Amino acid sequence: MSQPVPYDALLVLSFGGPEGPADVLPFLENVLRGRNVPRQRMLEVAEHYQHFGGKSPLNDQNRELIRALSKELGRRGVDLPIYFGNRNWHPLLTDTLEQMRRDGRRRVLAYVTSAFSSYSGCRQYLEDLERARGEITARGEGDAPRIDKLRVFFNHPGFIETLVQRVNEARQQLPADVQTAPMLLFTAHSVPQSMAATSDYVAQLRETSRLVAQGAGLTRFDLVYQSRSGPPTQPWLEPDVCDYLRALPEPRPAMILVPIGFLSDHLEVMFDLDQEAAQCAKELGISMVRSLTPGASPRFVLTLADLIQERIAQENGEAVAPLAIGKFPARGNECAAGCCPSPGGRGGTVRDH
Repeated sequence: MSQPVPYDALLVLSFGGPEGPADVLPFLENVLRGRNVPRQRMLEVAEHYQHFGGKSPLNDQNRELIRALSKELGRRGVDLPIYFGNRNWHPLLTDTLEQMRRDGRRRVLAYVTSAFSSYSGCRQYLEDLERARGEITARGEGDAPRIDKLRVFFNHPGFIETLVQRVNEARQQLPADVQTAPMLLFTAHSVPQSMAATSDYVAQLRETSRLVAQGAGLTRFDLVYQSRSGPPTQPWLEPDVCDYLRALPEPRPAMILVPIGFLSDHLEVMFDLDQEAAQCAKELGISMVRSLTPGASPRFVLTLADLIQERIAQENGEAVAPLAIGKFPARGNECAAGCCPSPGGRGGTVRDH
């Protein structure tokens, strides 16, 4: 029997990424519009994309996730067609919402590809949704669908279990003599300190790191940042992953690099970690492997399906307590009016999330 569903569609909303060499500069210009990032930095990042054929794997990985999630929801009797939209590249969010409107979708649940609270990882997506809805409604061809966002899930037990599985898989890639007690080095996208100061981003990252280390049975861990893209005069979260590696005293431990701030293996993981950080570790003689991101792994697909069913049950009036572990309660469905505001003079990321 199908579960009663108060929504008539699910939107997977992501950052977007180029799908060929000709897309790279137009994509980056979309990302940088209105942001204080030097053009030279944009050209440097464009060159990084060319190392991978001018294509981000992000769209393909989201499509893979959509296929797996659609299958899992169907198995659970949840009839919910899934649409795909991006903030900065095709399929663009406004186009996707317009398609939803034409298809008669009136109430939509949105999964944003970010597990943590911050302006760029949450609030900005809400602003994009409202802007896109306003553009569609202003055309006078009918109202855009109402959209509810799935809650932040940094401490959902399924998310933690997914990351622990990824850590344990990576651990097996280390030499046998150092598998017993490697250090976990968690990484997340750096953001301006002004942005971090107005959100729970750092506290959530630290809690996820602690929970994953605990779940993996490892005691030595730390949190670092990567992929800074703002002007040198603007303070961003530190330490940078490579700076941290260089500052480690000898003897340096074997290490598992865990990109907890990213839900997919894409450019910022593939270049900044798999190339730059890996080369840094090699030069320092550090035995290091990198764990995979959740991607479309079976455990992560189950986690998203659980979050969707949790929200459906709540909307149906059922007394369902949101799942969370650790020292923080589950994040609420609705963001407070003043949470994660846009920092003045914001910088920005110039790749994909």
